[in-house]
Amino acid sequence: MANYMIAQFDDIDAVKCPCGFSRRAFVSPDNTVSTMHIVDIKQDAKIHYHKKLTEIYLILEGEGHMELDGEIKPVKPFTSIFIKPGCRHRAVGKMRIVNVSIPAFDPEDEWFD
Repeated sequence: MANYMIAQFDDIDAVKCPCGFSRRAFVSPDNTVSTMHIVDIKQDAKIHYHKKLTEIYLILEGEGHMELDGEIKPVKPFTSIFIKPGCRHRAVGKMRIVNVSIPAFDPEDEWFD
């Protein structure tokens, strides 16, 4: 097995997620380290949190704000946000982001109040 993985995001099917639609790369049973997602945020993203995951968002397109533990922070292209486990968060506005999940994304670690 190779010591690398390559993902072509436009070949990855988008799946519905609490924020909109996500294309998830490097999701495989033998990768527990990290995953990378391209997410198209829609207006009505749901507030959620993770008990284990740290997420790093990088805004690529669009503007709006992030709600982070009840605080509103404006975001625009090239804004990056480091979201620790337990931080209740959501993106508001139409945006396209890169989301890096550490450890690898686990759909069982999405929690809603």
